[in-house]
Amino acid sequence: MTLIKSISGIRGTIGGEVGKNLTPIDVVKFTAAFGSWAVGKTGAKKIVLGRDARISGEMISDLVSNTLVALGIDVVDLGLSTTPTVEIAVPIEEAAGGIILTASHNPIQWNALKLLNAKGEFISAEDGAEVLDIAEKNDYTFSEVLHLGKLIKNDSYIDKHIALVKELPLVDVEAIRQQDFRVVVDAVNSTGGIAIPRLLEELGVKEVKKLYCEPDGHFPHNPEPLPENITHICTEMENGQYDLGIVVDPDVDRLALVQENGEPFGEEYTLVAVADYILSHEKGNAVSNLSSSMALKIVAEKNGGSYSSSAVGEVNVVNEMKASNAVIGGEGNGGIIYPGLHYGRDALVGIALFLTHLAKSGVSASKLRARYPNLYISKNKIELTQGIDVDRILAEIQRKYSKEKINTIDGVKIEFENEWVHLRKSNTEPIIRIYSESDSEATSEHLAKKIISDIKEIISEKV
Repeated sequence: MTLIKSISGIRGTIGGEVGKNLTPIDVVKFTAAFGSWAVGKTGAKKIVLGRDARISGEMISDLVSNTLVALGIDVVDLGLSTTPTVEIAVPIEEAAGGIILTASHNPIQWNALKLLNAKGEFISAEDGAEVLDIAEKNDYTFSEVLHLGKLIKNDSYIDKHIALVKELPLVDVEAIRQQDFRVVVDAVNSTGGIAIPRLLEELGVKEVKKLYCEPDGHFPHNPEPLPENITHICTEMENGQYDLGIVVDPDVDRLALVQENGEPFGEEYTLVAVADYILSHEKGNAVSNLSSSMALKIVAEKNGGSYSSSAVGEVNVVNEMKASNAVIGGEGNGGIIYPGLHYGRDALVGIALFLTHLAKSGVSASKLRARYPNLYISKNKIELTQGIDVDRILAEIQRKYSKEKINTIDGVKIEFENEWVHLRKSNTEPIIRIYSESDSEATSEHLAKKIISDIKEIISEKV
């Protein structure tokens, strides 16, 4: 059982000991710290709250909303919602910030408080450190009875979100409607089961088959939308009756697609395909994190744009997008960030843009996928014994490959002529994560194994 406090929020497993798990005491303490920080930062006494459908969500929501009310803060409770929907609601409501109750792709026993600033974007490292400090010092004061906040229920924001998506100039509802698309949706029994079928209906999709769209929080499979976890929808697609499969994670900020033949489109290629469409109509730049596929760089440059990378993490991608004036960005896990609507990963925006792209291309999903380079990412990790100096290992790797192009904004990334390898240390355990990519699966795996061998050699040489 685990409790993890970080600059982006607090997450952990439900039940257990205070300070070691996500218990009611920890939820109240951290909520009080964030509410106090947000009001002090903006002066606005309003917070937007939403949650995914996991079983612990209602209990955690009651704790969070009543803690905020006790601080004298009004709570706009969206109820069952999505992460991008809450992000959109915060600035519309002119709130001091937002809290999303979701552990994203983590299993059912997990939950979390994800924290948004007044722009509806994830709080920065500096802001997160301030919140953690307030929580550590219990530096908050609750309101007297005549100054308590109000709880305001508002379940209209998913519809508002869909309406805003439809209004985007690059979303062509008529083009989608004319294709008579038949689509299968796997929403892992969370809030995507509310939002995605409704979105598809509004976009003019002819037929929607729902798999696991009952938002009861009982995940039918591992909720991370990786190929090994989405076999049911792939089997459903194999019969050839549908044009596209859509899979989202519990809070609907990640989007995985399945081709009409039952083959996964590839989580890295959700962003690549959407970026190709955006950049062919809107000149500009693209951004992804250091561990995402170089296929995005290829597509960006093909369309006359430039590409830049950021440290891993949505807030880092957003910061780089703003710095480089990017028109599209995201992460290779199926996270689409389209600033034409807002700076946050958004599966609803991704679906609408991809369906428009598919409709206008006039080809099947598999033929659209074939337009993009076939690259292979290998994901590995090496577990180290306690006491090993991970920073020293990364420094030694950097020296060993100093003749290659090196990026050190987040661990060590080594860029060769046609492939790359990225090493990142875990902040919570003695692990180095190793990502590598090449146009050959064997080469990608070989590169990862070579780096792992280098690391073992460095460890053995330690005096």
